[in-house]
Amino acid sequence: MSEPHELSHRTLAVLRAVAAGRAQISCGREPDLYIDGVPFCDQFSAHTLTHDGYIAAGTGRFGQLVAATLTPAGIRALESVAVAA
Repeated sequence: MSEPHELSHRTLAVLRAVAAGRAQISCGREPDLYIDGVPFCDQFSAHTLTHDGYIAAGTGRFGQLVAATLTPAGIRALESVAVAA
């Protein structure tokens, strides 16, 4: 896991989509993210959220699309934004 990057409005929206069960992610080292069945336009951010430990893929074969899930760090990030608002 790398040093966490600052979360932008876009990446927070991704975390909210994952929390709502609207995201799928491919299993692999550089996972691709899909929201509502459409490839996410900013795959670099998807990779960053994964590598920084905010989202994770469920169990599956390499390349298989599975549900994206929030990690405890992703949950805390969303909670901290809600508290600040």
